[in-house]
Amino acid sequence: MKIEHSSVHKRLFRYTIPHKKSFFLALTLLLIATAADLLGPILIKIFIDDYLTPKYLPLQPLVWLASSYLLLQLLKIVVQYFQLLQFQKIALQIIQQIRIDVFSHVHRLALRFFDNTPTGSLVSRITNDTEAMKEMFVEVIAVFIQNGVFLVGIFIAMFMLDMKLAFYCLVLLPFIWGLMKLYQHYSAIYYGQLREKLSQLNAKLHESLQGMSIIQLFRQEKRLRSEFEEINDEHYKAGMRNIKLDGLLLRPAVEILYILAVILVLSYFGISVADSPVKIGVLYAFINYLDRFFEPVNEMMQRLSMYQQAMVSASRVFDLMDEKEKNPVMTGEQKQGVQKGTVEFRNVTFSYDGVRDVLSDISFTVNEGETVALVGHTGSGKSSIINLLMRFYEQQKGEILIDNKPLSSFSNKQLRDEVGLVLQDAFLFADTVKRNITLHEDHFSDEQVKAAAEFVQAHAFIEALPNKYNEVLVERGSTLSSGQRQLLAFARTVIRNPKILILDEATAHIDTETEEAIQEVLRDMGKGRTTIAIAHRLSTIQHADCILVLHKGKIVEKGTHTELLNKGGLYYNMYQLQHSEKEENFSKETGVKEIYTELIE
Repeated sequence: MKIEHSSVHKRLFRYTIPHKKSFFLALTLLLIATAADLLGPILIKIFIDDYLTPKYLPLQPLVWLASSYLLLQLLKIVVQYFQLLQFQKIALQIIQQIRIDVFSHVHRLALRFFDNTPTGSLVSRITNDTEAMKEMFVEVIAVFIQNGVFLVGIFIAMFMLDMKLAFYCLVLLPFIWGLMKLYQHYSAIYYGQLREKLSQLNAKLHESLQGMSIIQLFRQEKRLRSEFEEINDEHYKAGMRNIKLDGLLLRPAVEILYILAVILVLSYFGISVADSPVKIGVLYAFINYLDRFFEPVNEMMQRLSMYQQAMVSASRVFDLMDEKEKNPVMTGEQKQGVQKGTVEFRNVTFSYDGVRDVLSDISFTVNEGETVALVGHTGSGKSSIINLLMRFYEQQKGEILIDNKPLSSFSNKQLRDEVGLVLQDAFLFADTVKRNITLHEDHFSDEQVKAAAEFVQAHAFIEALPNKYNEVLVERGSTLSSGQRQLLAFARTVIRNPKILILDEATAHIDTETEEAIQEVLRDMGKGRTTIAIAHRLSTIQHADCILVLHKGKIVEKGTHTELLNKGGLYYNMYQLQHSEKEENFSKETGVKEIYTELIE
């Protein structure tokens, strides 16, 4: 979606409304500074025409003129400083609010949006594009306002000197306006291409950094470098097109207009001298104002490139803020909450893309305190069931109920407080161990944190860390083992004591010895609460009250571990396959040990 400049201007203007008092103060200071600056040439004109030309040099008036000129320049410098400071302050406060709004909005978007949007591209919008918007407020809008007021003041001064010549100079304004519109038209296209290529560069860089181990393992460095160079080359070409456009339509074109204006003024005075004597002071003041007129025009033209970049960036940021695929937010019934924890799916059908169903007519019930396991091959729909229950996505058909009430009747807060989820890949923040467990919820005491860690058998390894629970982890907790990260994720869920517990292959990254130890913990966690577990290792869900076997988005088998084995169906085949693989791996390990023993003997 592309946002028009007029729409962007309106939205940016709305951000200035809370700062209208500060803006009025800055504008008042600007008018004072402009008036002080423009009065200088008039004082010099008075000196030339009234004193220098007739060679009349009385001391007192000259001292008064010189003092007035110096005071005006001093006033201009002081007021201009505070005026610039005020404009910069407003600009930084506005862009700070925009960044907060964008960051908050992104957290409310549905997971579907992140499924289809490259992370690098998203980071580019939130960082690079908002930075470009900051430059527009600081370097463009403030300069445009200052110079716009200055230009109006110059024309007022010109009309005071010579009304007829001032009208002649107005002829130049359509040319300047046309030049700016021409530049705006082409630069909008070129800068849009430039920002898009920068976004692609960020996406490719992010992809490479995230998959560095795979890239090096499979020797993909040359291919990735070639792809990066191709995008980088396209970015270079887009940048060169902008440079050529700037070089042609900015300063050179303005310089030509300035020369034409000077020729016009000199021609006018040259023709006028035949009818009446020319006042040198007026000529000086007019040339001075003309020079002052084109200096801000030049400055504004040079800012146009920055303005165009910022408008493209603002359009991309507002595109993101207009993204409608928001995460479902429900208000829920007051004080309702989850009481028992009964979960029911009734004829649920779901598709991620609206084309292919990943779940088709799914129906099952998990009663209070029961443990139900979901098994099936990759892509069978196990995780999709969890995504719907957590309301990360909305189903297309059917109904999901908790305690016989529609999922939509629970607020997001109620749902997140009462449904605990442990994922296969535990995400840890660059923060202390304690805060990774509490997630900055200060109502949890140190004793509760320690009790949760002990419950999931994480206390021992935490105590072995240099700073124990205050140890600051690096990004994603990469210095910990996969098992240790997963144990912290368990502790994070246990401390909240949810009514419903969901385990999405939560023990997949835990070694066999640790897994056996934690299975007892998980069984204890499941007592008195509803548990839904996705399992890859079938040995971990043998004690489940019910096992649902999924295949291509449908429940094809249902029963206990023993019942499903006796059926000899898909579950039986999966179990036999895993059992044979386990025996084969054990035989290989035993064989290697025997060979090693023979060698050392």
